[in-house]
Amino acid sequence: MTNKLARTWSVSKPWPVTLREDATDGSVVLRPLRRKDGHAWMTLRARNASWLERWEATSPRPGTGGGPPTFGEYVRILSAQARAGTTLPFAVELDGELVGQLTVSGITYGSLCSASIGYWVGEHVAGRGVIPTAVAMSVDYCFQVLGLHRIEVNIRPENGPSLRVVEKLGLRDEGVRERYLHIQGQWCDHRTFAITTEEVPDGLLTRWQERRRDAP
Repeated sequence: MTNKLARTWSVSKPWPVTLREDATDGSVVLRPLRRKDGHAWMTLRARNASWLERWEATSPRPGTGGGPPTFGEYVRILSAQARAGTTLPFAVELDGELVGQLTVSGITYGSLCSASIGYWVGEHVAGRGVIPTAVAMSVDYCFQVLGLHRIEVNIRPENGPSLRVVEKLGLRDEGVRERYLHIQGQWCDHRTFAITTEEVPDGLLTRWQERRRDAP
């Protein structure tokens, strides 16, 4: 297993950036989401609609804002947020195939120095360590390059596959936030999991690699 993440540390600016981790079961790459991903992204989403839609955030004010953006508009919005330093919108690839998305959002500095991570992945690669590896790489980048102190992930209590991601990584369970996000037409509880720099002095990716290696 080769850690290629360190190659990105001497960056001149925090975005755009590409992160890569080569493992025995495939190469996981985080790279900027691009407009030309439109066909692959929409095909992947359509193929996994029943797998993903029940966890998707919705607006409590339907019909406002002129409808959902096109994919091109969606990428432009995320790219503008990335340039502003508040968001890192990553496409997730496995061996060159687009298999999901990971977004670091709500990047805040000052006395908080925190952000949150959201992710989704196609069902055909779920359970193969793709998203735990992606989360670990993005957390290390946020801590070691952006200088953040805390990262959190908010998950529906019923979302077993997503809960297994944070369990594998050893993120700390901070409890339930009641009626935290609007999901599929109703306000839903979420469990908050978090990690701070002090908990992973050698990096979260290193800890994840060790856990995988030591697993029975």
